[in-house]
Amino acid sequence: MYERHFGFKTKPFALTPDPEFLYESPQHAMAMTMLEYGLESAAAFSLLTGDIGSGKTTLVRRLLRQLGDQVTVGLVSNTHGHFKSIHGWALSALGISPANDSEIAKYEALVESFVREYAKGRRTLLIFDEAQNLSIEVLEELRLLSNVNSEKDLILQVLLVGQPELRAKLSLPELVQFAQRISVDYHLRPLAGPDTHAYIQHRLEVAGGCKDLFLPEAIECLYAHTNGVPRLLNQLADFALVYAFADQRTSIDAELIAQVLRDRTTTYSLRTFSAVEPAASPLDKKPGRRGKKAGAA
Repeated sequence: MYERHFGFKTKPFALTPDPEFLYESPQHAMAMTMLEYGLESAAAFSLLTGDIGSGKTTLVRRLLRQLGDQVTVGLVSNTHGHFKSIHGWALSALGISPANDSEIAKYEALVESFVREYAKGRRTLLIFDEAQNLSIEVLEELRLLSNVNSEKDLILQVLLVGQPELRAKLSLPELVQFAQRISVDYHLRPLAGPDTHAYIQHRLEVAGGCKDLFLPEAIECLYAHTNGVPRLLNQLADFALVYAFADQRTSIDAELIAQVLRDRTTTYSLRTFSAVEPAASPLDKKPGRRGKKAGAA
């Protein structure tokens, strides 16, 4: 809609986890380093956590792009509390069909696939996104599955990706043996103020636009109302571009961000912004302009 007006090749603030747009803040760069280290150092279990919208899935997608042909990957991204067994989901992620639907057949097919890949010089990496949804029983089953590894041969590696509740779950007494097997872990936090500026400019440049489209005070306003959460930054910045396009602006200032917030925080789609406790801003008290912007969305 607004891409041609601003000279973008694509939308800079889409909500899809596109690794091309990954901004390597110091903590995102460290998280990537830890994930790479986990794979290279023969870690049986690695753990990546972070709040909703912190960029976990984008990091995983970047990691997958970097993997060579020495790793066979199975990604389970639709985890939920109704998982009865890990075996069927792992088989599906790896594209393997068991001999029949019994748990024994599924387990045997899974182990045979690990051994078969190892014989070809490849390890198997199972990635479980939204892993906080996995029950204690399923996590214990996953730990037992990792027993296919021996002291000399690592044929299976597991990466758990989830929200902070996953860390709390892994701290339960019932999962102490599981927690002891996690060799590498990292927790992503929201972006700091300076990183928020760099994040916005990075995405604008990757999209083919001017990195100074958002004025510094506009980015400060974005940060104040999102606390540096990347997904919320994307949502608010995207609406700001729609408003700016409707007004035929060539730059975005703090007044426009405040206008977007006044117009949108009462709607369901952006109610998350009212859940964030923003830093006080005098702009919040300024009357906003109406007209083309108010009807743009």
